Amino acid sequence: MTASQQQERTRVAIVAGAGGDLGRATALRLADAGFTVVGVDRNQDELGKLAPGIRTEIGDVTDPAVARTVVDRIATEVGAPEVLVNTIGAFHLGDALATTPEDLRLMLDVNLGTALWLTQAVVPYMSERGSGAIVHVAARPGLEPLAGMAAYGLSKAGLVHLVRLLDLELRPLGIRVNAVAPQQLATSKTRLFLTPEQLEHAVPPEPVADLIVYLAGDAAEPVSGAIVPTYGA
Repeated sequence: MTASQQQERTRVAIVAGAGGDLGRATALRLADAGFTVVGVDRNQDELGKLAPGIRTEIGDVTDPAVARTVVDRIATEVGAPEVLVNTIGAFHLGDALATTPEDLRLMLDVNLGTALWLTQAVVPYMSERGSGAIVHVAARPGLEPLAGMAAYGLSKAGLVHLVRLLDLELRPLGIRVNAVAPQQLATSKTRLFLTPEQLEHAVPPEPVADLIVYLAGDAAEPVSGAIVPTYGA
């Protein structure tokens, strides 16, 4: 095997939140695209649903120390990550005047903090090789204010701003940072509370995963700092 073939076989992609529907679909698509995929989630049972051949790591990467430990372990045991996909997120309904400190803290910790801690953990490896791709999952309420989603919308707006800041800081290092922004995903969880009309317009995880894989791949090399709407029909 030549050196170039070996490098191709060891293109490592980390998918955080791989136990969820979108994370699972993205991990499968990345594996099909030739990446060595490591799925990360705090839920061992959900990680067990990943396709054979996808390595798993259990950890709550909303904790910055855990995020760094997990990424370092993957880099040591599997290889330096070339791609990070972060699908971790939490949702909370509530208007601005009813938002509690706990509500806001949870949304910021999960939806914004996790993205920052994972990015900090992978950047040393990507900058060393002079290339890398990071894709986070934002949301339409982070781009357009929507009544009744105050804490959630604020956290996703923060994530949108973070992606644009990271683009400015990391693009000179050869690292691209982008995000997809769904309005509503049709997942096993959302099907429990969405109305039939809402489900009719919800987007399945698979086409969003396809877009994430495109943004992570070589064909999207000119694209960085983009927040790509995936609102559906």
